[in-house]
Amino acid sequence: MKDFYNNKKILITGAAGTVGREIVRQLLFFKPGELRLVDNNESETFFLMEEYKNKNVFCFLGDVRDKEKIEKLSSDIDIIIHCAAFKHVILSEYNPFDVVRTNIIGVENVISAARKCNAKNVLFTSSDKAVNPTNVMGTSKLMGERLVTAANAVKSNTQTIFSSTRFGNVIGSRGSVVPVFMKQIRNGGPVTVTDMRMTRFVMTIEESARLVLKSVTISKGGEVFVTKMPIVRIPDLAEVMIEFLAPRYGYRPSDIKIEKIGAKPGEKLYEELMSEEEVHRSLELKDMFVITPAFKSIYEAIKYEYPDIISDRLQKSYVSTTEEPLSKNAIKKYLMDNKIFGQIEEGFHRNEKPESKEAGKNYLLASKSVEKSEADFFESAI
Repeated sequence: MKDFYNNKKILITGAAGTVGREIVRQLLFFKPGELRLVDNNESETFFLMEEYKNKNVFCFLGDVRDKEKIEKLSSDIDIIIHCAAFKHVILSEYNPFDVVRTNIIGVENVISAARKCNAKNVLFTSSDKAVNPTNVMGTSKLMGERLVTAANAVKSNTQTIFSSTRFGNVIGSRGSVVPVFMKQIRNGGPVTVTDMRMTRFVMTIEESARLVLKSVTISKGGEVFVTKMPIVRIPDLAEVMIEFLAPRYGYRPSDIKIEKIGAKPGEKLYEELMSEEEVHRSLELKDMFVITPAFKSIYEAIKYEYPDIISDRLQKSYVSTTEEPLSKNAIKKYLMDNKIFGQIEEGFHRNEKPESKEAGKNYLLASKSVEKSEADFFESAI
């Protein structure tokens, strides 16, 4: 992988987001020639610029809706990693036209820019919500996947390889369930769960970035890469977090209640990372699945051959209700091993603030000892 990225010029959209920042961090180990980072969040782009101002990293304010700007930033680029998106399910339901402009037209603009600059690779970051979608965000991500796959079939003078990755829930990312639960706990509860039967695939920020970077290196054109990941029951996650965090914020675990609030519009009880239809055209590798394009005749010139193939014929779809979820002890260990709480407290979520003076005092005390607390917690989990 190091040789693949060495001296390459790479454009990352949505670079100031949680996953985008981690991709930047990991890419720098491979000594790329130049990183161009674009995001429409002014404050976070400034922080990104300050963090990497002495390296070959260049930060730009921009939006994937702006076709001309994206084409200018893509000039002489080798690789484009497209992370920019509207990702919040409920917000997308209220703003569907904006979602179309960013998550669909934005993808089309990136494809157009890649063709103009003759980029070698384009990687689109999709979502498990794209499988049998029940909401605007998931539908837009499915359309983005289809556009990226179709880009490989369009006749042109370029040899760009277009492919996608499909994420589960990136645990600890902004707006994800862990920081939401943390805020609710440090404010004394309740912790709100939409349904006690809810299950989710989860992955860490580091794992999501590794999936992206590996997928680019092995892509042939038109695939969707899905990493193998653990499953958690959301009520179990809530109970584990209450047990760990309540004492650190000055509460007893019994003080923090779990409240069922009912499913939100477009929300699923379970997650799917692969549909029944996709099973028949998927391969299993050591640490991921590869979903090949549906219309084989269009892509017959592409040979879908990869290292570490375990099976070229899957037996079932990849759904969070059919796989074994992590036990509560396993959830504890997973959170500890990946230092999830510490990452959040150390500034991944600068805008998260306690809602009361009492909670604020508890928050400051807890922040100072979070790493030691995680170590103590880990010992009690094994």
